[in-house]
Amino acid sequence: MDINESIKSQLEENPIILYMKGTPQAPQCGFSAKTVQALMACGERFAFVNILDNQELREALKVYSSWPTYPQLYINGELVGGCDIIMEMSESGELEKVVKEAAGQAEA
Repeated sequence: MDINESIKSQLEENPIILYMKGTPQAPQCGFSAKTVQALMACGERFAFVNILDNQELREALKVYSSWPTYPQLYINGELVGGCDIIMEMSESGELEKVVKEAAGQAEA
């Protein structure tokens, strides 16, 4: 499976997935830490990929998404954005709404 197929497979299999530096328990950058906190505050499970573990994935995802930085949050296969967008959505209440909708659809 090539790297783009891997990315597509991850996005199809996980309704909420965060590509980040580190893990939710041990983020390796402040932006990833803030994004994880915002996601965890929504109270739903989410998948994550530590892009520091896979250089090929880290580079390919930037091209796939046309988004040059990490973290990158995807909900239902669509790029939501990075830390700044996630923080804005969290403050407005929009993040919790879309996360809970995606989690609900996954359980149905």
